[in-house]
Amino acid sequence: MTQRVELATVMDRLAVDGLVTDYAVALDDGDWEAYRKLFTQDGRADYRSAGGIEGHVRDVAVWLAEQLGPFPMRQHLIVNRRVRFEVLERDVGDTARVQADYISPMGRLTDGCAAPELVCGGRCVFTLVRTDDGWRLREVIVREKWRRLPDRVAAPVIN
Repeated sequence: MTQRVELATVMDRLAVDGLVTDYAVALDDGDWEAYRKLFTQDGRADYRSAGGIEGHVRDVAVWLAEQLGPFPMRQHLIVNRRVRFEVLERDVGDTARVQADYISPMGRLTDGCAAPELVCGGRCVFTLVRTDDGWRLREVIVREKWRRLPDRVAAPVIN
């Protein structure tokens, strides 16, 4: 691998990582216009494992706004990102697949303070494609693995 290809790969990885971060920030801020712009024209998202919907990003953004609206305190932490590039037509990877774990506390404001009322976690699978405008999401699949509701007490940890 030449230095030029290595540098391009590093730059792509940074851009892909930034796009995944922008996805989390758009969810947290409720910026649905920014959320939609992260996707390709035919972009899709699948939140069925979390009790949601699957469909075109335009429809999913409307659903997310309705569902997340009651929770002004949101923080989507996306970690353990595993990035894989694939080749379509160019010399370097034109598509990427990212698997990343997430944890997401959400809550309502009470007396100016917010405490998590719902915390969930799982894994996201992002499929990205290089476009003329840079990297964009083609598909996001959320696979919720667990959820903690406010009326449940966490099980004690056994050492």
